[in-house]
Amino acid sequence: MLKNYFKIAWRNLLKRRFYALVTIVGLAVGMTFTFLMMSYIRGELGVNADLRNAKNQYIIRSKWTDPNMGLDLTTLGPLGKALKTDYPNLVANYYRYDAITVAVSHGDKHFREDVQTGDSTLLAMYGFPLLHGNAQTALNTPNSVVITEKKAMKYFGRTDVVGESLTLHNFMGGKQEYQITAVMKNLPFNSVTHLLTTETEIFFPFSSLEGRKGSEDNWNFAIMVTYIELKDGVTPADLAKPIARELATHAPEAIKANLKVYLTPLGEYYREANNGVVNKMMLTLSGITVFILLMAIVNFVNISIGSSSSRLKEIGVRKVLGSLKRQLIGQFLAESILLSLLAMVLSLGMYELLRPFFSDILGKEVASLWSLIPYALVVPILIALLVGMVAGLYPALVLSRTPSVESMKGKLKSVRDNILFRRSLIAVQFVIALFVFAGAGIVARQVNYFFNKNLGYNKESLVTLGVPRDWTPAGEAKMEQVRDGLAGLKEIKDISLSYEIPNGNGGGSSFYKPGQDSTEAVQAILLRTDVAYAKTYDVKLLAGEFLQPPNTAYQPDRIVMNETAVKSLGYAGAREALGQQVRVQGYPKPLTIVGVAQDFHFGSMHQAIKPLVFADVRGTNFYRYLSIRLNPGNIGSSIAAIQQKWHELMPDAPFEYVFMDETLQKLYQSEIQLKKASRVATFLSVIIVFLGILGMVSLNVTRRTREVGIRKVLGATSLHVVILFLKEFLAILAAAILIAFPLAILLGNRWLKTYAYRAEIGWEVFAGIAMLFGMMITALVCVQTYKAAITDPVKSLKSD
Repeated sequence: MLKNYFKIAWRNLLKRRFYALVTIVGLAVGMTFTFLMMSYIRGELGVNADLRNAKNQYIIRSKWTDPNMGLDLTTLGPLGKALKTDYPNLVANYYRYDAITVAVSHGDKHFREDVQTGDSTLLAMYGFPLLHGNAQTALNTPNSVVITEKKAMKYFGRTDVVGESLTLHNFMGGKQEYQITAVMKNLPFNSVTHLLTTETEIFFPFSSLEGRKGSEDNWNFAIMVTYIELKDGVTPADLAKPIARELATHAPEAIKANLKVYLTPLGEYYREANNGVVNKMMLTLSGITVFILLMAIVNFVNISIGSSSSRLKEIGVRKVLGSLKRQLIGQFLAESILLSLLAMVLSLGMYELLRPFFSDILGKEVASLWSLIPYALVVPILIALLVGMVAGLYPALVLSRTPSVESMKGKLKSVRDNILFRRSLIAVQFVIALFVFAGAGIVARQVNYFFNKNLGYNKESLVTLGVPRDWTPAGEAKMEQVRDGLAGLKEIKDISLSYEIPNGNGGGSSFYKPGQDSTEAVQAILLRTDVAYAKTYDVKLLAGEFLQPPNTAYQPDRIVMNETAVKSLGYAGAREALGQQVRVQGYPKPLTIVGVAQDFHFGSMHQAIKPLVFADVRGTNFYRYLSIRLNPGNIGSSIAAIQQKWHELMPDAPFEYVFMDETLQKLYQSEIQLKKASRVATFLSVIIVFLGILGMVSLNVTRRTREVGIRKVLGATSLHVVILFLKEFLAILAAAILIAFPLAILLGNRWLKTYAYRAEIGWEVFAGIAMLFGMMITALVCVQTYKAAITDPVKSLKSD
């Protein structure tokens, strides 16, 4: 019986190739998106799940009354170890690390690397698999280093490198040899090695790198990433009082007054971090997936009814000859399941084809089918069967219950009775598609606004170089010599040495007027720069000078403030602030305001411009970047000339540059991904709508063939016939516009309010979308109805 069902089903598919192809493509689109999103969500839920004892592990986080005192995802340096030492019955293990960037060399290979200097418990606590080496002893000696197989291949071209050495440039101008004691397998994404924006693949012990020692024992050091593993049965609540005792005993008074420590399960941290952005993304994508799959099923139903109505006589004959209702239902279900299985096969191919594209949009690798076996075989088949049953059940029931007499006459009363329901489905599809279309337009406008708005400085032809960090007076003087040596190149217009660049990453300090209570201090971002910073970035000065005249002896305790900082301190304007003295918490001497700079965007546009204070980099000897303004000309040759000079001045230092445009893109990475995702959602929505229109037009043409013939006999032209079908969809479009656009404006404005600086939602966006959507619908309906419009009315009237 089943064999006959599928044999007849196959014949019917070949007989109606067009409808079969449209149905298969529609289902394949829905299934492909479903499989991609299921794979993505599975990967997100699996982050940190493979870590050893993950259910008992937590990250220690901080809530600061004064946000300039620390970070949310870090805590005090010694806290993790102190909890393990003082409460061994509660804490099973701990791991801490200080995240830094250093220059790493081997032979003629020099790179800047993000590294972790941390506890020796790393490998034993998390069970990271090793290719070579001993996990228990790998990080026990001071100058030992553990790397991943990817880094081993990068520096040595092979993975069996235990006993080889790497050279790390320390923060005192020296170089230190580290012996490789273990090589880890390349690790899946996790919140230990990939907690920050970039993955860490080089690990070495605390207090082994000169210039970066003692942070693990310093209760004033508040930027230590700390994980703890609790004993079985111990909860975070059990650790609340021990943490409070440790802080009360060891923490400085200023920290105790501002810090609240709390624990987050490591298995949940990744999804809950940044206000639960991953959970929100998974929920949103799950909803979109359900919608797309349901709309594909709805289109399948519409097209099936429209195309199957031509088989009413076949159904009537079957019934007259004794076919049972369940046999007819089985026949139609067999056809829908066959279509669904064919769509599944197509969707698996589309999955592999589109996987890199979706990985780029989501910013996360989507697993290949081979890596998901056996799930990649079982789950798609189950989904295909389920979709085939759900999609085929309604047409099967509708067609199988048609009375024999009406079937023999070719009448499909139930289709006519339920046309309003199917029109409503098309209307819902229009609303969603228009809403997504409009949302994509709003997102694109805001992203374009980010990159087109005047930032307060000139980002064009601006390049930043990460430099080796010798934070001694001699090291700072040497870096000034390097800066001056590069400044002589004809390709360079301006160059500046600084600790910060406009990427949103800046430390803060508290500034207040002499005689003012320090509790009323203004929190400002402190930028340590040289005197050429404003000229290099083209930051405008409203009054005074930028720190001091160029090529003059260092004059300490001079600062420059931006407009917002001046206003926050209560000065009437830039001129009134010049020459005034302010104090900063933690520094004994007063500072003199010698200049006021125009406000500029140091961070993203999510927040309003904050108070900024510039101080001379020579006051602390801390620096990280050279910022270079290129002269007009060939950028490639300019960079090559700078690289050549760099290697002359610093032969063993890596040359790695980033254009400011790329730096800005990182500030808006989530918005850029949202822009890409909205475009994909728009494309899929349009496909779904078009398939829905295809189904409805097919149904209407089939049902109204004789009506078209009568109208043509009575004098209707082909244009009149096309308009007959088109006006129905244009009416649905008009109704959908009245719902979708106000909803898009409402939610779009709500989304835009999360940005301190935002684009205006213009009417032209919606007008363009409505016109484009209307033109696409008109074209599709015209193509579909053209055959019916030009058909000889005699033939139409003969149609049953």
